[in-house]
Amino acid sequence: MGKVTVIAGRNGSGKTLYIEQLRRKLASDSVRYIAFTDSYGVNVDGQYYLQLRWNQHDIDNETPTVGELLQRAYLLAGEDTEERRQMQQQLYSLFHMDEFLDKYIITLSSGELRKFQLTKTLFANPRLLIMDNPFIGLDAETRDQLKELLQRLAEEREMEIMLVIAKTDDIPTFANEVKETSPLEAIPAHVLSDEKRDAILSLPYHDNDYDCQRVVDMKKVCIRYGQRTILKDVDWTIMNGERWALSGQNGSGKSTLLSLICADNPQSYACDITLFDRPRGSGESIWDIKKHIGYVSPEMHRSYKRNLPAIRIVASGLMDSIGLYAVPNAQDYEKCRWWLDIFGIGELADRPFLQLSSGEQRLVLLARAFVKDPQLLILDEPLHGLDLWNRCLVKDIIETFCQRRNKTMIMVTHYQTELPNNITHQKFLARNL
Repeated sequence: MGKVTVIAGRNGSGKTLYIEQLRRKLASDSVRYIAFTDSYGVNVDGQYYLQLRWNQHDIDNETPTVGELLQRAYLLAGEDTEERRQMQQQLYSLFHMDEFLDKYIITLSSGELRKFQLTKTLFANPRLLIMDNPFIGLDAETRDQLKELLQRLAEEREMEIMLVIAKTDDIPTFANEVKETSPLEAIPAHVLSDEKRDAILSLPYHDNDYDCQRVVDMKKVCIRYGQRTILKDVDWTIMNGERWALSGQNGSGKSTLLSLICADNPQSYACDITLFDRPRGSGESIWDIKKHIGYVSPEMHRSYKRNLPAIRIVASGLMDSIGLYAVPNAQDYEKCRWWLDIFGIGELADRPFLQLSSGEQRLVLLARAFVKDPQLLILDEPLHGLDLWNRCLVKDIIETFCQRRNKTMIMVTHYQTELPNNITHQKFLARNL
């Protein structure tokens, strides 16, 4: 029988370093590793930019589809036996792969991309399978099915499985051993200090804020790519001060819907969409809209490939850019350091972004979303890769920030327990089949 070992600990506690040392020690074709960053396609595409997923005319005609890439991986992994064919069909069924085999890799949602990477890795049927945060980005049904599959692989195929997990409530019940890289401490009801809470509530307001009632108003919004319908007749009105939880299965169009609000999707101009009481296409530029929106998402995380200091990543939020093309002044840098401190990572300000742990990177990108004190927060899977302490901290910050005047929020998560306590409305998107 195989063995399931869990490596658990706080963000930045050395989990990834431990695994890297182990991989160097075991260097073998029978060892397979899938990392958190694979869910953002770091090893999949070289020309990615934030809006590419919704600008599909920029995709080369010779780009292979998901099905073609998986078939190549399947054939490279070993002989085409009946047992391997059964495994292939089992994985395709588990992850509902038939629904996106004809898609291009760049167009996948973060959850679909995770399923692709897991499938490709499991084709190899390794002796030791190391998985870094395997459950993030997956809806609840798929998480449960993946846990069942991993248990069967350990028991029936005698596979040794090592799971690296920051979200300790994702530790499977069938794990044989849990190794801690840092103490898994008890978490108080509130992590944010009273001093920082008061500082957030005391932030000054802006003279150029919109004085609006309808922050978002969508009527019969439809989005199609070729023969595939992503969104169909979506109506959604978000009033000033509301806090929405947006949910749905992987591939149901949540991120596409948000891309319309953030002005990243060119099809938004063909839709009946009003933002901040102003219809799209009525004269405002993309940048006029973006300056009132704070945004974090898997796609954004995927876009940051340059090894800039963390403070410059935060400062890019002031310019609504990926990267930084203008030099902030001293006052802007002070503001960036202030938000890094609020998120508990002030000491990381000058550390290169790509040298941070995935959880630390996510905290930097959250600071980026808050740094311009936006009227609308759009948080797409904001707690990806965060340990329990940091998830509680971010929830405290969100709840405190939204107590201020003219603050509206949309949050996407596959975990109901990750939602802050101030959610006022919920919207569920069904997948269009």
